[in-house]
Amino acid sequence: MNIRTALLGAALVGAGLSAHAQLIKIDGSSTVYPITEGIAEDFQRSKKNAIKVTVGISGTGGGFKKFCRNEIDIQNASRPIVEAEMAACRAAGVAFIELPVAFDALTVVTNPKNSFLKSITVDELKKIWEPAAQGKILRWNQVNPAWPDAPIKLFGAGSDSGTFDYFTEAVTGKAKASRGDFTASEDDNVLVQGVAQDINALGYFGFAYFAENLTRVKAVPIVAKGAKQAVSPSEASVIDGSYQPLSRPIFIYVNVKSLAKPEVREFAEYYMKNASKIAKEVKYVPLPPKAYTIGLDHIAKGKKGTVFSGKSEVGVRIDELLAREAKL
Repeated sequence: MNIRTALLGAALVGAGLSAHAQLIKIDGSSTVYPITEGIAEDFQRSKKNAIKVTVGISGTGGGFKKFCRNEIDIQNASRPIVEAEMAACRAAGVAFIELPVAFDALTVVTNPKNSFLKSITVDELKKIWEPAAQGKILRWNQVNPAWPDAPIKLFGAGSDSGTFDYFTEAVTGKAKASRGDFTASEDDNVLVQGVAQDINALGYFGFAYFAENLTRVKAVPIVAKGAKQAVSPSEASVIDGSYQPLSRPIFIYVNVKSLAKPEVREFAEYYMKNASKIAKEVKYVPLPPKAYTIGLDHIAKGKKGTVFSGKSEVGVRIDELLAREAKL
């Protein structure tokens, strides 16, 4: 599936709704968008468009604001729900079911013409992205003297993005702790375009957007803290747990009240039954079959809540996620 084409489709999907069509509203993460849009397209096709699904991309944080105001049925999230969002949902009487759908290898990228950046350490990323770097760390050789005396042009996720929350937690040690003097967007295609057009660029976004643009951007292997070797983002390195700290689970959250509507329940079940196939198609890492069976069980039994603490967590592996979900 071409993500750029799919994004255009999302803007048009609500057009021409019949007066009798059932409507499912989804918003949130641009990282999760390619999976959900693929599921939505197949689901609508199977229903001969009797059920319409709209999928927005306001970012994980922006989506949770709508979700906790009861404005949407399903929330795409590239990180778990946090305490403030849980409180907002409780205040509005919004209960939810948390459903992991895949794993992402959050990818640091450069321009393909960059010939010097063979790998980067987490400490070097921190030196570039931490709040203290703003207005000060402006050239590559300030980060590593072996790198050229050339300007760094930075592109990253916007503040409403779950990718922004996760990346800053993993790299700087605190969610949302980042320099502000960079080009920010909740739309990952904007970031791809920025990096592709500037030889001195560095950016980050979900793996699916990297995989869609292999000729336009180049992935940078990461050296984790305490590690000796750089590891590239890939399905294998996510599964074996070696791509750290930028491997992460991605989710949908289903409003329990919405789940009482047959079309939403049917869509959520369809999602769990088809997420593995679509995740692989758009270059994310599918979860083991057991994970989707657990998800279907949570839908059937209405198991509300989250298996996370309400705080940002970095480094959760696939086997650990499954163990938590099985105990919910």
